[in-house]
Amino acid sequence: MLLTAEHEESSAEKISRHSALLSRQLQSLREKMYPPEAKKKLKNFSSRDVANLLGIAESSLRQLSLNGEGVIPARLENGRRIYTLEQINDLRKYLADKRPADALRFDPRRREGDKMQVIAVANFKGGSAKTTTTVHLSHYLALQGLRVLAIDLDPQASLSAMFGYQPEFDVDDNQTLYAAIRYDDDERVSLREVIRETYFDGLHLVPGNLELMEYEHETPQAIAQGMSRGDGMFFRRMATVLKEVEDDYDVVLIDAPPQLGYLTLGALYAATGLVVTVHPAMLDVSSMNQFLSMTSELLAVIEEAGGSLSHDFVRYLLTRYTPHDVPQVNVAALLRGLFGEDVLAAAVVETTAIANAGLEKKSLYEVERGTVTRDTLNRALESVDAANAEIFSLIQQVWGRV
Repeated sequence: MLLTAEHEESSAEKISRHSALLSRQLQSLREKMYPPEAKKKLKNFSSRDVANLLGIAESSLRQLSLNGEGVIPARLENGRRIYTLEQINDLRKYLADKRPADALRFDPRRREGDKMQVIAVANFKGGSAKTTTTVHLSHYLALQGLRVLAIDLDPQASLSAMFGYQPEFDVDDNQTLYAAIRYDDDERVSLREVIRETYFDGLHLVPGNLELMEYEHETPQAIAQGMSRGDGMFFRRMATVLKEVEDDYDVVLIDAPPQLGYLTLGALYAATGLVVTVHPAMLDVSSMNQFLSMTSELLAVIEEAGGSLSHDFVRYLLTRYTPHDVPQVNVAALLRGLFGEDVLAAAVVETTAIANAGLEKKSLYEVERGTVTRDTLNRALESVDAANAEIFSLIQQVWGRV
């Protein structure tokens, strides 16, 4: 009887049933982790954390608080001061005004004449830590005081999930980037209408879901009908809508989909910088080689169509790196030998701290100390910080500060 029932159920029906079952279970798990009345929120920061972020002595921070200058932090029962990220950013502005000579150090946001940086994080090989890299970089830059917009361009919407949005429940139709770049004028909305605030002060998100695939399906037809022209050409549409928010952000981070489709090409064209994540294993490097070959051919097509491509930097980031694994060390040496300084000096190590944080949909910057072994967390943070600091330095170089 079971065999008969299974035989009667088509593959489409079975897959649909499995999708519904899994969707309900994910929703149930999410409600247990984050009840409907609760919202994902960022931890508070200790005086030591704040002093490190601001680059001042902890005693100086304490004196500011005693003098009633800047912001007034909350106090724990043991008397320790704790700060929110919003208060840290207020302190940045206060110190920048108080010490004009060090204003750029305290408040590193772009100034007049500095162009908004658009960084695409890309690779079409699964497991290269593309989304993990994007979320950690977005959190790091926000903690440095920059205004950041993260765009989830992957229909699987893993980046959105990291920010607490379940794509099938929290992101309705016409609430992704697709809504701002779609071809039908009646349904298209401004980019600002799909931007959401996050629990990180200064960090906003354009969420993703499966509707992003509509752009891949509609673009060939739009090209055939002559709808893709000028600024509305398929590879220019993303860059065009980003101009709407150019005054609002210092950096835009795009988590590109894991394939070379029209969305990825749009992201590459809009980008001022490109970070290619690569796991230093031979299979992954072979896949990256195909990615680079196909990308170069497609970008050449864009240039022939009148698109001008000029990135401020292109860098490769080694991810999930195990420094004691001889084959990985050899692959890393191979890449550094071939590409030189285009491979970031820092590599993000493989660690249980990142994996465990990911299971809770958190970055390392959200993890409360004490929930992970101190040495494990410190090693992981040191690795991630080093990579993010290099990328931040590249941004500052473009702005003429390094």
